[in-house]
Amino acid sequence: MAMMTCSRIFLCYSTPRSQFPTVISSPSHFLTPKKATYKSTKHITLNANGGNSRFMARVSSSSAAEFPTNIGDMLSEVTIFTASGQPVLFKDLWDQTEGVAVVAFLRHFGCFCCWELASALKEAKPKFDSAGVKLIAVGVGTPDRARILAERVPFPMDSIYADPERKAYDVLGLYYGLGRTFFNPASAKVFSRLDKVKKAMENYTIKATPDDTSSVLQQGGMFVFKGKQLLYARKDEGTGDHAPLDDIFDVCCKTPVA
Repeated sequence: MAMMTCSRIFLCYSTPRSQFPTVISSPSHFLTPKKATYKSTKHITLNANGGNSRFMARVSSSSAAEFPTNIGDMLSEVTIFTASGQPVLFKDLWDQTEGVAVVAFLRHFGCFCCWELASALKEAKPKFDSAGVKLIAVGVGTPDRARILAERVPFPMDSIYADPERKAYDVLGLYYGLGRTFFNPASAKVFSRLDKVKKAMENYTIKATPDDTSSVLQQGGMFVFKGKQLLYARKDEGTGDHAPLDDIFDVCCKTPVA
């Protein structure tokens, strides 16, 4: 939930002020257009204030079938960075022949919903490891911001990567924009998980937020690959709209691991 006043965005939660970042500045360059491709979109009408007002919301769905068959090749040459600052190509993150990998794209390292997702990924990682599945988290921001999240959640440092220029996000056409970030109906899902968000934020710091403040308008997603083949794709509709990890694990279990 959000309201905009005097060019500042106030995030409103029914939790103590000290627990959440409540104000995020929104300079005009937040509105810079961003590519968003491979969408399948429909419209729904929602009523508010007892039916006295109406607004149109765009609700999108996503699946592996919506992506080009060579999306693995397209992504493989994208350079991102380890938490220590070393450049690495996507194709070097897992076995590109038969290896199974789950790639979780966070919004940015200063997003408190992403701290919750990172915490859930950390808890689920042993289960994925035992199934022979590599679990990878990618976030928007510089490697030093990735280290902040990894150290404070904590999250395995060798499984988190930084994409400061959002190159992989562009290749995958992940959603971006003010409406997606603050006003999409899917963002309301976070209110059902406030206890988990608060727990994940025990060591939270807003210092993990990228210096490029336009990055806070980026949305994430979840992808499962076998080699270069995309088996599962889900683009987050709004902030905190994360794919259920049980569903992701089921997809992996149906896929033979080399």
